[in-house]
Formats: sequence, C-alpha cells, structure tokens
Amino acid sequence: MSRVKLKRFGLNDVLSNVIQPGKESFTTIKGRWHEVQFNNQNPIVLEVGCGKGEYSTGLAEAFPNKNFVGIDIKGGRIWVGADYAMQNNLHNVAFIRTRIQNLDDFFEPGEVSEIWITFPDPRPKLSDIRRRLTCPRFLKMYQRLIGNHGIVHLKTDDIDLFNYSMDVLQQSGQEILEQTTDLYASPFAEQHLGIRTYFEKKFMAVGRKINYAKFRLGEEVD
Repeated sequence: MSRVKLKRFGLNDVLSNVIQPGKESFTTIKGRWHEVQFNNQNPIVLEVGCGKGEYSTGLAEAFPNKNFVGIDIKGGRIWVGADYAMQNNLHNVAFIRTRIQNLDDFFEPGEVSEIWITFPDPRPKLSDIRRRLTCPRFLKMYQRLIGNHGIVHLKTDDIDLFNYSMDVLQQSGQEILEQTTDLYASPFAEQHLGIRTYFEKKFMAVGRKINYAKFRLGEEVD
C-alpha cells in the first residue's frame, strides 16, 4: 500500500464525516443518522460506489436541505470527498467505508429516500451477474432501504450493463421514469447540474456516451 493511501486512511480516522471500521459509529449509526450524524430530519440520499464522492459532495452543495451519504470500500478515494466536504463546510454529507452488500447493517428499512448508482463496475462476466449493482438481489436491498416507490438513479458508460439493468427493471414491473443512452444530448442533462465523476470525465474525453435512467421501485423485485 502506498504512503499516500496509508496517510489518507489515518486521516479518515479523525474525520467526523467518515464512518469506517474501528469507529464506534460503524456499529451504532444504523437508525440514528438524523440524530447522530446530521442533527436534522432532512431526507437521506445515498451514492453507492461513490469513489471520490463527486456526486455526494456536488449534490450536497446543490441541495442543503437534504443529507447525502457516499458508500465505497476504497478508503483512499473516500478521503477525497470527505476532505472536500470538511474544507467547504458541507455538514450534510458523510461517507461509509464498506461494501455495498452490507448496507442493511447501516440503515433501517425506510431510512433512505433516494439512491444514486454512479458508474459501477459493469461486471461483464456471466459468473459475476450477482455482483452487478442493478441485479435483483441489490434492487431488493435498495427497496428495503427506501421503501415502496423510492427513487433510484443509474449512470453508466457501459451500454451492456445499462441494457441488462433496463431488462431487469422491466421484467420485475418497475416504473422507469427517465431513460436515455446519451444523457448530455437528452432533455435530462440539466437535472445533473454539471456534476461529473472522475470516471465520467475520463469516459467522455474519449467519446463514450453516458447512459442514464431514473426509476421507481414500486413493485417487489423477483
């Protein structure tokens, strides 16, 4: 592990907006986000696979009346977003260092109001389908967290993952509210407020189209 990563891991230990193994909050925050972390009753929005937290911090700046939580296993990446939030007095954003499949350990059913899935690993191998963040087992978990009719957003440059995700949603009877295979040539572009992740910028620089969908989990996912 590089010295930079080791340093960032150490800094995460003292940042109040990072929840990670070794901190008391890592095992006690579930059901207590409003009371302990944010000190308000504003809606909680998740960014799963947040990387450096560009969406979490960008949305926190744009919507001070909402709380944002970025989730990623990479502590070095999380530090970037957490440090930015602290430097810019964004008290409505926090980060958890954990794997996405463990989200039930950190949120009570219905504690979350909205979820963003930003440029997840496409997991193209058939043997990896259950690891795709839009496969049925993950959608079921999201549905527990946000309850019926909760909103989820997906952004990806990978058209195969996008098509797979749309098929899963349609087959399980979910309501797709917005869908495009070229976000920045679509009517939905302005809603994203110019917020772009590190990977999104890289993909766009080489001419990749950005796929986007907004959907409502209103039916039980099979």
